[in-house]
Amino acid sequence: MIRIITVEREFGAGGAVVAQKLAQQLGWKLWDDALTAEIARMAHVDQESVERVDEHCDSRFYRLMKVFMRGSSERSLPVPGLDTFDADRMVQLMGRVMESAASEGNCVIVGRGAPYFLRDRADAYHVFVYAPWEEKIRRVCCSGKSEEEAVDLISTIDQERVTFVQRYFGKEWPNRHLYHLMVNSKVGEDVVVDTIISQVSKLA
Repeated sequence: MIRIITVEREFGAGGAVVAQKLAQQLGWKLWDDALTAEIARMAHVDQESVERVDEHCDSRFYRLMKVFMRGSSERSLPVPGLDTFDADRMVQLMGRVMESAASEGNCVIVGRGAPYFLRDRADAYHVFVYAPWEEKIRRVCCSGKSEEEAVDLISTIDQERVTFVQRYFGKEWPNRHLYHLMVNSKVGEDVVVDTIISQVSKLA
């Protein structure tokens, strides 16, 4: 019985929207912003600090943290107070949050390394959402970014994910052997959601 669906995604592919619609249709809890809030609570920082935008922070530590804590908003998140933790400690903290969410079950978890943390759980179904370059540019521009900004975000954010996964899990990103389903969002978010639900229902 599948009780957890993780949704990993390329930046700009619409994976967070897919996850939101999926959770709504299933009546499950969505761990996206809620996950960020839980991280903030466990790290003893306030929610506003976790959500603060600063796309110009270049330290290695904060680059890792923004990969870790970025949710559907795809914001970089240098957080006052987190300098007392090293990145390794934060990986452990994230693992605890993931296991806690998974133990509750009936949830959809967006990104943040969830497929890697939960890769050994038989009740987890892992989805990767991708899209053609032009489609990702279109989506990001529709959110208010210029084409130049869209190109920069799509290139840098996914590269950060590659670096993070290689460092902490020793795997490529995306790791095609990890996912049960990889789907192109250009077919439409509703089609993607229906496809996921159809595939998961076959495992019930």
